[in-house]
Amino acid sequence: MTYCVGLKLNAGLVLLSDTRTNAGLDNIACYRKMFFFEEPGERAIVVMTAGSLSVTQTTLARLSEAIHDEMADETTSIMKAQTMLQVATIIGDTLSRTRREIAEQCRDLRQQASATMIVAGQRQGGDMRMFLIYPEGNFIEATEDTPFLQIGEHKYGKPILDRVVTPATSLADAQKAVLLSMDSTLRSNLSVGMPLDLAIIQKDACAVTTRRRILEGDADFARMSAAWSAALRDSFVNIRI
Repeated sequence: MTYCVGLKLNAGLVLLSDTRTNAGLDNIACYRKMFFFEEPGERAIVVMTAGSLSVTQTTLARLSEAIHDEMADETTSIMKAQTMLQVATIIGDTLSRTRREIAEQCRDLRQQASATMIVAGQRQGGDMRMFLIYPEGNFIEATEDTPFLQIGEHKYGKPILDRVVTPATSLADAQKAVLLSMDSTLRSNLSVGMPLDLAIIQKDACAVTTRRRILEGDADFARMSAAWSAALRDSFVNIRI
């Protein structure tokens, strides 16, 4: 399973993913689910993935191949696309085509082949944008009303985002919000696990300004988790009915 979350704020984009992949209780592995496509100062794009590894890895490989193709243009390469909308369209088309091909190959095995992606970034001269791309290739965009997107095991981490995140949330508070959202998910679902990957793209930087891997046993994350648990217990005790 997977949990990835992205926030689109006035100050920038904040993105967090776990790294656990499992195909049964006795087959657990660690795979990166956050991928960077960057030309600092010109554009920064982050892709987070959830679902079938065969689909996501093949899709990313095809995107990378298209970038390095000598014939690449704005319709085929996300590093040449003129807008983030075009980036989302290219990725959606590639994901949809890959999913259909792999599903056809696995048809006789009755195995599912599906994946979703969060794509976020900014191109110089354009706006920050963030999209959730569905297996069929269509997508939705983060808005002022809903400034966050989630894929994977999202239900445990959603309540805190609903309560505290607005477009005006600071980048510092946003990091705290996504980490606590992940902490709630880690506690409730063993199929989501450490390490975590955190990235921040500050508005108009057109570069990944923060990139951090949070390992199992990270002291800062453990301290925050303990403080959040204590705060919840204290608030629960003090609420009157």
